[in-house]
Amino acid sequence: MKPILGITMGDAAGIGPELILKAFAVHGLDRCCRPLVIGSLATLEFYRDRLGIPASFRSVGSAGAARYEPSTLDVLDLGIVDVPRLKIGVVDSNPGKAAVVYTQEAGRMALRGDIDAIVSAPLNKEAMRAAGYTFEGQTQILGELAASKRYGMILLLGNLRVMMLTTHCALQEACRAVTKERVLGMLTLSDESLRTFGIRSPRIAVAGLNPHAGEGGLFGREEVEGSVPAIEAARTAGIDAVGPIPADVVFLKARDGEYDLVLAMYHDQANMAGKLLGFGEVVTVIAGIPFIRTSVGHGTAFDIAGRGVADEKNFVFAIEKAAELASLKKG
Repeated sequence: MKPILGITMGDAAGIGPELILKAFAVHGLDRCCRPLVIGSLATLEFYRDRLGIPASFRSVGSAGAARYEPSTLDVLDLGIVDVPRLKIGVVDSNPGKAAVVYTQEAGRMALRGDIDAIVSAPLNKEAMRAAGYTFEGQTQILGELAASKRYGMILLLGNLRVMMLTTHCALQEACRAVTKERVLGMLTLSDESLRTFGIRSPRIAVAGLNPHAGEGGLFGREEVEGSVPAIEAARTAGIDAVGPIPADVVFLKARDGEYDLVLAMYHDQANMAGKLLGFGEVVTVIAGIPFIRTSVGHGTAFDIAGRGVADEKNFVFAIEKAAELASLKKG
């Protein structure tokens, strides 16, 4: 039986609702999953009418009440969004709050086993902060909800997989985070995650932080004092980890199949590699939580929201990957 995917609507002022409408009206993704949108029915109807995308909806009170019929998209209508006052493409606390609530409800449903995986449309961090939340993003929302001690984000692009040592923080904070304990923890998490992907003997490369991976301490001590001891400890524990390898070559080696995953040191190091090799095709997966969650590799795109020009391809990839991983998990 096809997996049930809980699809969170994201920030209503962004392109999330449009991505959902296009993914199912144009691509017929009910072929790979049973979709349940978690969000605002009134918002979806608003964008359907505004953009002229043919779609019909059914409001349901739970995943168990959904019918999952090809002609109708089931919606767990949590409301919250003040649609008459919605300002498309503008940071606002109302849709910011709604996006967080949708994500949290999806997480609770996944923990209960009501859904097999989550696919997240993007939320806006500024709007989320305006609503009073201090989360770095959806990774932290779901990681804390699941009470996971260690979690992280993996970027997927074809053969390229990238785990981030740090995510949304200042670069100076990312540099301070390159410690033996943190690097070893993320290497362990990476190894565990790759095995859930069906990779029996994962090969993991650690990217350097400094130019030329520090040149033995000439250009910074982070590698010598943090990455190298962590790699040695990981290898002692049976993890096939190598590095640190200069960031200007390690991602190409991974793309060509030499490694199964690269542990990047900071957010932009990981994202620049992925987006240069295939912008619009990157899918993110949260590692370290007890359920599957995928999302897109881009944000809310307020600059084009409500115009009908958003490219849903990345969102389609995220849905397909979630369905694939959920089916793999169910055996």
